[in-house]
Amino acid sequence: MNPKTLLLPRWLLSMEPGSSVQTGQAVLLQGERIAAVGDATALCAQHADAEPVALPEHVLMPGLINSHTHSAMSLLRGVADDLGLMDWLNHHIWPLEKRWVSHEWTRLGSLFSAAEALRGGVTTLNDMYFFPEAMAEAALQAGIRCAVSINVIDFPTGYASGPDEYIAKGEAAYAKFKGEKLLQFTSSPHAPYTVSDETFVKLRQLSEREGLQVHCHIHETLDEVEGSLKQFGMRPLARLEKLGLLNEKMIAVHMVHLTDDEIAMLAGNRVHIAHNASSNLKLASGICRVADLDAAGVNVVLGTDGAASNNRQDMFEEIRQAALLAKGSTGKPTVVPARRALEMATINAAKALGREADLGSIQVGKLADVIAVDLSAPECRPVYHPDAQLAYVAAREHVSDVWVQGDRVLKQRQLTRFDLSKVLAQVEETVAQMKAGD
Repeated sequence: MNPKTLLLPRWLLSMEPGSSVQTGQAVLLQGERIAAVGDATALCAQHADAEPVALPEHVLMPGLINSHTHSAMSLLRGVADDLGLMDWLNHHIWPLEKRWVSHEWTRLGSLFSAAEALRGGVTTLNDMYFFPEAMAEAALQAGIRCAVSINVIDFPTGYASGPDEYIAKGEAAYAKFKGEKLLQFTSSPHAPYTVSDETFVKLRQLSEREGLQVHCHIHETLDEVEGSLKQFGMRPLARLEKLGLLNEKMIAVHMVHLTDDEIAMLAGNRVHIAHNASSNLKLASGICRVADLDAAGVNVVLGTDGAASNNRQDMFEEIRQAALLAKGSTGKPTVVPARRALEMATINAAKALGREADLGSIQVGKLADVIAVDLSAPECRPVYHPDAQLAYVAAREHVSDVWVQGDRVLKQRQLTRFDLSKVLAQVEETVAQMKAGD
């Protein structure tokens, strides 16, 4: 018989469309799913055999979904700061990756990132990196949900010699882990400036054949757009539309430089956009037109990008940043209100991954991916509007407990699935080796 847990928060923010913050409610978890949501007194009486978890000053909400990250790059946090994207990639990140990245390096970095994610209330990662088997192993060990990438780039790396080998290795990982409940896979071309038309078509066909989302960096910088105009005679989005990639399967990452016509094209093709505000600011790539995209009906979601370019894997910061940037860049304080910013990290993000039937809100029958955010600290008081408090005040440090698929993977700020101190020791040893090898 599946064990039952009864969560008793002060506030419930279900993120169900049309709902508001509620008090006096309880949520029953049974096995891997949400079994009941309702009056706390009634549910306590009906389920006396359930383990009660008192959350007296907490908001209970769906787990956050990080819609774009490079988990293993936690091992490169701070390695090259204050640089533009292409300088950062060409002269620092790609040379380091070529020298150091391996299956074990990726597994360790991904496990380290999973710890940071869970401690920050993130229950799902949409990852993009090499060695997908290593990412899958780390996610399963940590108990975090992950969309693992079949990541492809047209030049050789320490992982593969070219696009066909990237795809073959990615498909082998997909076959190996297919059926794992915590995992799904994406077809992930790196970017238009690193992937040929032929490779894009192969990855589109893979998406169509296996029903996978497509995950790709697009329109991140002006240089990317201008380079595409010179090489192909068209902007990257137009090229991808011509190749048949713009549809509801596409998660287009960054999308900083857009025309009005392109926004309309994105809306018409039901493309999802993963907005990475902090990374775009740090690399001076620009500011995504989130308010205009939102007004056009484009599904905008939030990501952190990797720890080498952000450098924080902090989704609460991205929620706040998305709301404030939209207001400041438009001069309209009413755009991207708190509730909308929270939707971008929960229910909207579930939709982008094709998982809205299972994830993104606290509703009966959905998977039990929920988090408790403690608002008892003085910096979080007083509380007039708990949803706004989550968007503008609370930080990842206020996340006390996390359940993924019904498993309590963070209990009163402590990870339950693995020893973080041992992982941190391994990280320090690996970084010391990298420094010595420079």
